[in-house]
Order: sequence, then C-alpha cells, then structure tokens
Amino acid sequence: MDDKKTLFQKFVAFTTSVHEVTHEFTKGIKSDDITPLQYNILEYIAVSQPVTLSQISDCMHMSMPNTSRELKKLTEKQLCEKFDVAEDKRKQYIRLSDQGQAMMDNAFGRVEVSFLERIKGSTDEEIEQINKAIDLLKTKVFY
Repeated sequence: MDDKKTLFQKFVAFTTSVHEVTHEFTKGIKSDDITPLQYNILEYIAVSQPVTLSQISDCMHMSMPNTSRELKKLTEKQLCEKFDVAEDKRKQYIRLSDQGQAMMDNAFGRVEVSFLERIKGSTDEEIEQINKAIDLLKTKVFY
C-alpha cells in the first residue's frame, strides 16, 4: 500500500512537471491572433482530429456553449472547419483547416526544437529508455 501511495505522489509531481515543461516549450509560440485557450483547442484538434464539439468541451473542461463560441471564433479566423459525417448527418466533426494545420505545424516545429535541446545530452540508450517510458505511460496511465 505504501508503495502505491509513493507512486501516486511521484505521479502528481510528474504531471506537474509535464505542465511546467509544456508551458515552457509553448511560451512565445502562440500567435497574437489567438488566445491561449484557442491555442490549446487548436493543439487538441491537431493531435486528435477529427473531433466532436463534446470531445473538445470535455478535454478543455469547458461548457458546450463556451466551446461552441470559441470554435466559431476559430472558424471565422479560418483555423478550423466543421464537416458532416456521411453516415449520420446530425453529427459534425471538427478538423484544422489548411491554415490552422500550417499554424500548428509551425508551433510543433518550434516545440520540437526545444525538446531536442532538452534531450541533447542524452545517450542513445537513455533516449531509448525515454521512448519506452513514454510508451509504458501511454498504455498504463494516459490511455
């Protein structure tokens, strides 16, 4: 039992570190045309597209009306677009527009530079261990 409590405390510290590093990596890459919240929505769409309004709402911890309002702004800025599903015309998905994809490709490219800078002192063996650790976390914790 004590091992699980210690593991949980390490998990909390780890997730806090992830948030801090994510903030550090993305600081300064957000466009002046969008708010930090809109950037986070675009980032979620970029890695999970196509997504539904309710998926965005759940992930961002936002009400559906607020999510809809932010998506309308992003659509007006031509950064994302809605499309119907052939099997169910009532269901709409959201994806990045070409302009939104270009913006996020640029942002992820800058994050990649920061990431590579962070791990530049790692050996090939350590990089392999990091890779395996990420895979393990994805399958056992972040699924």
